[in-house]
Amino acid sequence: MTRPLAALEFLFAAGVVLGHNVWRVVPNEVVILTAVAILSMRLRAAGWNWTLLGFRRPESWRVIVGAALAAATLRILLGDFVVEPAAAAIWPAPALPEAASDIAGNPAYALMMLGVVWSFAAFGEEIAYRGYLLNRGADALGGTMPAFWIAAVASAVLFGFGHAYKGPAGIIDSGVAGLILAAAYLVTGRNLWTCVFAHGFIDTFAVAAIYGGLYD
Repeated sequence: MTRPLAALEFLFAAGVVLGHNVWRVVPNEVVILTAVAILSMRLRAAGWNWTLLGFRRPESWRVIVGAALAAATLRILLGDFVVEPAAAAIWPAPALPEAASDIAGNPAYALMMLGVVWSFAAFGEEIAYRGYLLNRGADALGGTMPAFWIAAVASAVLFGFGHAYKGPAGIIDSGVAGLILAAAYLVTGRNLWTCVFAHGFIDTFAVAAIYGGLYD
């Protein structure tokens, strides 16, 4: 893929993220970017080459799951005890999704939300932000390791704005989460399964915490 084309794809993806979450003028970015990622993948590989997005069979699933658990633990602890308190000292505390209010004490709804977070969030958002957006940004910068880390930061910023409904403190918190997920993706050899599992673990903890009354 040529660098100018990769840059155009990255800018388009960034516009979709901001267009939905900040400007509210386009539909959900996860659906759009997942579709664009698949189209881009097929055009570049002349077929369904999911390894281009990072879905590769690892040498050790234990390593991938362990890295995902470590990333999820870091995100939860850093978010709850460092990022959110610091950001909330300046802005209102991050808002939870509207659907969260129905989870507490409702097992059927909590189970349904687990299905949503493992499909739409864990798979959908990771394909959109790490599998597609991060890689197109890195390709635009030349595909070197420094390019991937720069693209990781850029994708994390966009991931933060992808959660603009949480408010300023939530944008920063989600941006840090995006950086942790991007780092996990890179340090495990750009294997997207790490991010999918980590994202699923993070959101599973959130659903369980809300169900149990730990989060208001």
